[in-house]
Amino acid sequence: MSTHTVSPSFVGRLRELGALRRALAEARSGLSATVLIGGEAGVGKTRLIKEFLQRAGDARVLVGGCLELGTDGLPFAPFTAILRRLVRDLGHDGVAALVPGGDTRGLARLLPDFGQPDRDGEEARARLFEQVLGVVENLAERQPLVLVVEDAHWADRSTRDLLSFLVRYQRSDLRVLLLVSYRSDELHRRHPLRPLLAELSRFAWVSRMEVGRLTRREVVAQAAGILSRELSPTALDRVYTRSEGNPLFVEALLSGSPGTDALPETLRDLLLAGVERLPEETQEVVRIASAGGQQLEHDLLAAVTGLDDTALAGALRPAVAGNVLVVDGEAYAFRHALIREALHDDLLPGEHTRLHTRYAEALERDLSILPEPRGAIELAHHWHAAHDPLWALVSAWHASAAAQRSVAFEEQSRMLSRVLELWEKVPDAEERIGADRVRVFHLAAQAAWFAGDYERALSLANAALDGVDAAADPPRAARLLRLRGLIRSDLSRPGFDEDLREAVALVPADPPTALRGQVVESLARMCNTQADQVERLTHADEAVRIARAVCDPATEAHALVSRAWGRWSYDLADEAVADYAAAREIALRDGEYSALMRVAISESDHLEGAGRHEEAAKVARRGIADAAQYGVARTAGTFLAINLAEPLVSLGRWDEAAEVIEHALDLVPPRLHESNLSGFSADIALARGDLARARKMFDVEDGVLENGVYRDQYTLPHLSRALELLIAEGRTAEAAAQAERALREYDLTARPRYSWPLLLICARLSGALLPRARAVVERVGVDGDLQRAQSLTFAALTGPDDDLAAWDSAVAAWAGLRQPYSEARALSDAARAALAAGERTVAAERAGRARELAERLGAAPLVAAIDDFARRARLAVADGPAAQRPVLGLTARELEVLQLITAGRSNREIGAQLYISAKTVSVHVSNILGKLGVSSRGEAAATAHRLSLFDTTAP
Repeated sequence: MSTHTVSPSFVGRLRELGALRRALAEARSGLSATVLIGGEAGVGKTRLIKEFLQRAGDARVLVGGCLELGTDGLPFAPFTAILRRLVRDLGHDGVAALVPGGDTRGLARLLPDFGQPDRDGEEARARLFEQVLGVVENLAERQPLVLVVEDAHWADRSTRDLLSFLVRYQRSDLRVLLLVSYRSDELHRRHPLRPLLAELSRFAWVSRMEVGRLTRREVVAQAAGILSRELSPTALDRVYTRSEGNPLFVEALLSGSPGTDALPETLRDLLLAGVERLPEETQEVVRIASAGGQQLEHDLLAAVTGLDDTALAGALRPAVAGNVLVVDGEAYAFRHALIREALHDDLLPGEHTRLHTRYAEALERDLSILPEPRGAIELAHHWHAAHDPLWALVSAWHASAAAQRSVAFEEQSRMLSRVLELWEKVPDAEERIGADRVRVFHLAAQAAWFAGDYERALSLANAALDGVDAAADPPRAARLLRLRGLIRSDLSRPGFDEDLREAVALVPADPPTALRGQVVESLARMCNTQADQVERLTHADEAVRIARAVCDPATEAHALVSRAWGRWSYDLADEAVADYAAAREIALRDGEYSALMRVAISESDHLEGAGRHEEAAKVARRGIADAAQYGVARTAGTFLAINLAEPLVSLGRWDEAAEVIEHALDLVPPRLHESNLSGFSADIALARGDLARARKMFDVEDGVLENGVYRDQYTLPHLSRALELLIAEGRTAEAAAQAERALREYDLTARPRYSWPLLLICARLSGALLPRARAVVERVGVDGDLQRAQSLTFAALTGPDDDLAAWDSAVAAWAGLRQPYSEARALSDAARAALAAGERTVAAERAGRARELAERLGAAPLVAAIDDFARRARLAVADGPAAQRPVLGLTARELEVLQLITAGRSNREIGAQLYISAKTVSVHVSNILGKLGVSSRGEAAATAHRLSLFDTTAP
């Protein structure tokens, strides 16, 4: 007869425990890791994790589990549990101190204790995810962190998305170990966790662990621990054969009867044996509990059973003592989900309906027993399980609103789908929920769109439009057409502009309304080509006027950005900058962070296109800081890293650009962002002669762009990069063939900003390409100082070999733009023109200036080409103007870091200000200490003060 229900000693799993301990040791050293722990039900995953956590030492441990609730998921359940524990440990102010920017309203979507959430919408979800990651990162700065998410096979879509986000953006230098457990035997072919596990397993810091069954020797040890004695060989054979080494089944078999001959016949009997030994009143309460899910609060169970606290505690105590239930804070949980499943499956049909009805009625009386959105979703689950169409529909409607507030868009969509499924079964459905069927379709389409399920969103939007008479209700039709147009645009489907134009036509211009402003602004935003300039400006102007008239700051800010971009002439950039400034002021004042990010992205790109590189970099840096403040550093922030890297490359600040790129890539940005960053990294490597790295980074970009249809702003720079790489690799004929094909197949007049670099390459390739390239140039406009410099360079490349004046004009244009690499290339060509004109002294002077610029940049191939030219021409190339010598041997970047050290900033703060990783800052600090001959940051700061290297005000 057993003396324990669970073996007090931990049996087996030495290999698995060792692997987890090694992973934690690596995390402590700064190599973060994720371990995906699979195994069949009852095999001991939770016991393994608990045993490991007992050995976690100084690490902070946070545990949350996914909760089973029929077919309905509970959005973000494990992260809500983790956050609740963190609040208990640190208090609200302590958690707020961990949130980037200190604004905890995003976390209110997980835990209502943090007040009212910020604005709803697609961007709110991204902000929530980044805030959770920011909390994790800041916790790990203080001490090693072990984050555990259990039972991921029950995870809802929102939980899976947040889990994927945390793993994907897990920085290598964080002291974080993330453990995710799941039932491998639950993962049927279409289980939604399967593709997520496959995706995560591709990351180098993710490993998978399969917890297998116990061996016969290990079952012997487990049995001895449970019984405090050894079984006879015959009895042990029966236990091992029946359990097949599953620890839960071993426990149930040994606890099933006084002897080993009367073993339960089925798995169900085996799991229920422990329950059936409990007192009758306890069995009744446990059966009631089984209908409430794997975990349920004391107050809810009391309300459903009708027992007061004393009576309920008395009834539950034997279940806890018998290890059927365990206490989990203010709630109870079944020791193993299989026990709950067996109990729930054992309910009779009438009993099933009655119990779920009792749960639903208890929640109807007091929904605050459970936190939002869990309460609303559990209420919907119980009414649905009770087969009550009316209240199932009504509760699903309310649950959809709760899910929306939690930015759980997939769950919102599923609840709205249930409303639609039940609609015909409830004759007065519209009166019951206060919305007609078209409204439900509209909300479901929007939820599916926000969830990224564009095809389903389009189908639902079509269904909504089918139910609307545009003549009878133009505003409703306009809203739906706007939604469908935006969805079609995201799908790159034709018809999006027709939808938006029809929407505009349905809403009268007078009197001004918020709806008119919104549809007009959406249409303005979609007018993306230069041919649409007049229409874009017209619509943007109207949207601004309407938004101001009806006090709609979000629409006004976006319309101002659209109007700024509508000023296609880079020569009018000052007017655009004024619109950007006004939009930014509105966005900051009203907390419209979506508009704020759009301002930063658009303005920095606009300024770069105008050749105003320093201003572009400044705007991008400010935008990156705003992105971090508002909690979208890895989405909008990495996009802005592209807009920062580009002007830094133009300005010849390549080391700084490389650091920005490295930091952004460390954040594992979206694939398209990664491709752009990799492209600029390829440009730097190519200019410096590192062809292997250039090819590697080019291939990363190519791998993204080859699998989709992208705009000229992506495809043309990639094509120019491909040609430059082929030329550098000596494959000039292939480059010429690709260039000829591009001249033939692309409309290079549509986006001159991206066409001019390609045309310059064609001019350098010369030969048969020139006539076609010249024909294109005659039709391509010249707009802004950057394009004028490119136009002058094209004219010099395709003009007489001895036209020094043409090359000097190009050199002056590039110098005015402060683009040293382009200036150096033009000077090198000017030297050749001077030599052809017989001006040897001038040739030597131009070559010397070119060499000095190229050497300062580290542009080895250009330096080599200039040296080769000078040698062949027998020119005595003098050094150009002496480069500014680094102070104390420090590079410009090291001086920036030293200035911030002197101001008392930490590595993390320095990294945030310079937009580089803390790891890169650490390397700079080590170099600074070595060059200054000091041993500490304090000594370095003292040296800087003594030498008066900086102003008293830090940047």
